[in-house]
Amino acid sequence: MSRHRRLHLAPPFLLDDYTPRYQLLSSQSAARKRSEAYAHLQNCNLCPRRCGVNRFETRGYCLIGSSVSTSTVAPHFGEEPFFQGHNGSGSVFFSGCSLRCSFCQNHDISHTRNGFDLTPEELAEWFLKLQDVGQVHNINLVTPEHVVPQCVLAILHARELGLRLPIIYNTSSYDSLESIALMDGLVDIYLPDFKSFRAGTSKRLLKAEDYPEVAKESILAMHKQVGDLCFTGDGIAKSGVCVRHLVMPGKEDEGKMIVEWLAENVSKDLFVNIMEQYRPAAHVGKAKRARPEGTQASADPSGHGVRYSEINRPITGDEVEFVRSAARAAGLWRFVDDMGGHGGFNI
Repeated sequence: MSRHRRLHLAPPFLLDDYTPRYQLLSSQSAARKRSEAYAHLQNCNLCPRRCGVNRFETRGYCLIGSSVSTSTVAPHFGEEPFFQGHNGSGSVFFSGCSLRCSFCQNHDISHTRNGFDLTPEELAEWFLKLQDVGQVHNINLVTPEHVVPQCVLAILHARELGLRLPIIYNTSSYDSLESIALMDGLVDIYLPDFKSFRAGTSKRLLKAEDYPEVAKESILAMHKQVGDLCFTGDGIAKSGVCVRHLVMPGKEDEGKMIVEWLAENVSKDLFVNIMEQYRPAAHVGKAKRARPEGTQASADPSGHGVRYSEINRPITGDEVEFVRSAARAAGLWRFVDDMGGHGGFNI
């Protein structure tokens, strides 16, 4: 396949019209999903941490109980152009997270419970405000891995209130297969981030050694549900998968392994966003914490006096181009930075 192919809005990726998947659920399927959501809240196993807590009574690793904690609910213009369009993506930024990424650019909300609490029913009402007042193109659930049961309940309630927008599941890919199965029939677009490919990197930077294998399973399950990314004639994406990879300093070899795995195991027609906006954030570059006498600090490959010094710098253009070239060589051809100059909407 030619690397210059740019038929993003041609068949089979062009839709005449689109009806959100949750609109097609039978009443029996909806009732079953509600029951499953409540059961998972009582014995939480819907992220790979599998805390097993009753979230009506206590909180697990993610810090969130039976309600959701949200920092922002608003039209968002920082997403891919075919998600945000002219009116924005209706983004809901959830507080808390199942990961503890050392470089997280949203660490002020993902590592804490900053924000305001909402019941699933209140969250559904916000979906309707985004649709009716904000006139957004979709509902974008940002970092929802730890609040999947609440999202299920909110989407089903919003359906009854008149929601008619596609749902985006915007995830780190640290999802359990049970979680992805529960969202089947409710999510139209999966927007997973594939962060790292090596267990050692994942353990040090994400605090989850099993992340690479979990991400592979999750992305395969997402693609099996909704396939490759498809658009209506206005250039707005309505269904499918778009995978993000944030290029990290000195980790371009892992980026190469990620795009090669995606091409070989998921689809060469997969839409990919190879992102270059990494900057040191969260714990990166902070002074090392004092350790109690007799304990050993975690390994720092550089030996410098700051935390995570190996990624305490911006990325280079060469690192980004290395990953992009590897993606093209692997047979991938649908890239966010290669949308032919039209921005991906209002063709």
